Amino acid sequence: MTAARQAAEARGRRGERLAAWYLRLKGWRVLATRVRTKAGEVDLVARRGTLVAFVEVKMRYRAAELDFAIDERRLARVAAAAELLAPEYAAPGDDIRIDVILLAPGTRPRHIENAWFG
Repeated sequence: MTAARQAAEARGRRGERLAAWYLRLKGWRVLATRVRTKAGEVDLVARRGTLVAFVEVKMRYRAAELDFAIDERRLARVAAAAELLAPEYAAPGDDIRIDVILLAPGTRPRHIENAWFG
């Protein structure tokens, strides 16, 4: 693994830890982190009441980069993975959604709820 890739990996893991704490402070229970499926990876799986969120986390060096951190292709991959994971984390009658948390130094986390409408 290159040094640049290692730095990106470390930044991503830090972002996921920060996002998990942010969700906990908002009353969510984090059920899983970095869950891999054949369709892709989900960074966080969290529950609040009867709502289960499959969360994509993006951390960037500057806030201006956050507007370009997520796109439809990435969300589609998270949605496909969430579809495979839903039976494991959601009970019958639970609501399920795809969320995104965007992080950059010096800014508050930006939580985009229900980011995928596919």
